Amino acid sequence: MKTLTLLRHAKSGWDDAVPRDLDRPLNPKGRRAAQAMGREIKAMELDFDRVIASPAVRVRETIEELERGLGRALAPEWDRRLYLASTATLLDVMHEQDDSAETLLLVGHNPGLAELVLALVPEAPGGLRDAVEEKYPTATLAEMTFAVDGWGAVARGGATLTRFVRPRDIDATLGPDGE
Repeated sequence: MKTLTLLRHAKSGWDDAVPRDLDRPLNPKGRRAAQAMGREIKAMELDFDRVIASPAVRVRETIEELERGLGRALAPEWDRRLYLASTATLLDVMHEQDDSAETLLLVGHNPGLAELVLALVPEAPGGLRDAVEEKYPTATLAEMTFAVDGWGAVARGGATLTRFVRPRDIDATLGPDGE
């Protein structure tokens, strides 16, 4: 059994004058949401054998705030392929993982993360997948399990979506504000 958790970076600032999209930082609401998600991950007692993340500033800052809420370091591996990655690239990264890792956390961007969930989880009316299809907000966590022994065996339609936790689910003040 393998468990894949996806975390979209928290809300970033569009008002900051940065030369590259890669350099956009979090805004204050994003920082609060990332810390809240860290506390929630701790409360759910989630642990990860491996953490791989996009090197974008907003992802780095999301992880820093997540660690504050979690109360421990995650020691991510930075992989440039995760920056604005497509579903195919995310699948490649997953398939490359050592099978000794049972739990994997990927931290990155949309639309790739949402599209990966939709590719891996079969359609079923009224399930968590519907919420993903509707919107995968910033700082949201999706957890999927696979009845496989190796990451290379993970295939489209082979996942069970076990969690889809949005910041607003744990703190209403972190919900939509016209974004």
